[in-house]
Amino acid sequence: MGSGFRVGRVWAGGDVRSFGELEAAIMDRVWLAGRPVLVREVWVGLRPGRESAYNTVLTVMEILYRKGWLAREKDGRAFRYQTTVSREDYTAGLMGEALEASPDRAAALRSFVGRIGPADARQLRRMLDQALRGRAGS
Repeated sequence: MGSGFRVGRVWAGGDVRSFGELEAAIMDRVWLAGRPVLVREVWVGLRPGRESAYNTVLTVMEILYRKGWLAREKDGRAFRYQTTVSREDYTAGLMGEALEASPDRAAALRSFVGRIGPADARQLRRMLDQALRGRAGS
């Protein structure tokens, strides 16, 4: 984040719930931009697929700011917003919460691994091997 960005409630890796439909669409637009954006830019980007009012998008972006998912910086009379967490970290948080919610973690992991394709399974194996090697050296 830039030095002037203010963050709402800071996301501490807990309570990662899935976003509502409009929240998810807004976060997607901000993640895709890869830079601080104005509400108007997000609203225009959403318009081909949905007819949300500008004020609705502004309100939801303010809610995402207060929840800590967006940071903001004053730009004239408006704010520029950017995400406080990467899409990958958000997804990992959802996966972690789903695993935590299962009374049988091994069964949940087994089911997940059974659903991924061979290429993802090989990549997962490499990552797990790296993680185990890294912990062994600690």
